[in-house]
Amino acid sequence: MGKLKPPKQRKFGKGAASCKRCGTSVGVIRKYKLYICRRCINEIAPALGFRAYN
Repeated sequence: MGKLKPPKQRKFGKGAASCKRCGTSVGVIRKYKLYICRRCINEIAPALGFRAYN
């Protein structure tokens, strides 16, 4: 068995963006250049200035 190459860096698409906080590439919110996943957004939304309206 030969040596494996590391995965190539993605330039665009879902795999290119990763969360700045936890590093996952699933559910990343790129709008307004946030680059934070939806799970981290729920935790830090009040600190960012987001508010929930009923």
